[in-house]
Amino acid sequence: KARYKTRTKKATKTETANRQRFAEAQRWLKPLLEFVRQGFKGYSPTVEGFIAAKSHLMRNAMDGLQIDPSLALVSYGDLPLAADIAVGKIPGGSLQFNWDPRAGDVAHPRDQVMLLAYDADHETAFYTTTGQFRSTGEDILQVGGKKGNTYHLYFAFTAFDRSRQSDSVYLGTVKF
Repeated sequence: KARYKTRTKKATKTETANRQRFAEAQRWLKPLLEFVRQGFKGYSPTVEGFIAAKSHLMRNAMDGLQIDPSLALVSYGDLPLAADIAVGKIPGGSLQFNWDPRAGDVAHPRDQVMLLAYDADHETAFYTTTGQFRSTGEDILQVGGKKGNTYHLYFAFTAFDRSRQSDSVYLGTVKF
């Protein structure tokens, strides 16, 4: 193998733009590393975790350098979600998530909820990948953020045996 040669040509505008998009996707996902590792497990036979999340983000939630959090997925899979998912603020800087606890025919009552509150502007995330069981119908996420910060909220399930997970659902924003 030959030694590496220093590039003598300047990067093209297209290369520079692609590098900037790549860097922005990397910056946006970095605080979510552990969450997307679980959320994108088994994405494809050759790609999973952070790389899969970045690929999905760049293809589906980016317009130029702008990321639309409502189009971003932080979990990907075929596990069914619950019905009637809702979230509300409760005293003490916490969020209470509620959902229909009935599992139905294709889900298991011991599937666990994955919750995420993400302040993309300050690159701060509060989450759990192994929350309450599906059968409980509610869970509380402690958010230790600063007043005035806005958090994007996501909800998903991971299977009781960790074999698969659901797509995440975007629940909007909340300001503390």
